[in-house]
Amino acid sequence: MSVKHYTYRVIWSEEDQEHIGLCTEFLSLSWLDADMDRALHGIIGTVAEVVADMQANGENVPSPMSDRT
Repeated sequence: MSVKHYTYRVIWSEEDQEHIGLCTEFLSLSWLDADMDRALHGIIGTVAEVVADMQANGENVPSPMSDRT
């Protein structure tokens, strides 16, 4: 499964004065960065690390929303 199939978005946080990268399938994860592209790549990398850790520990990994029926 490719982590690029997950649903990502980047929003601006007025409070933090940075962009926040988010992943719909992993609501507890986020990545803050002043640069929008780095916020997106940061959350994708974080999700990849979490998915790899979950797989290594035999945990159920959420399926991407785009793969759900």
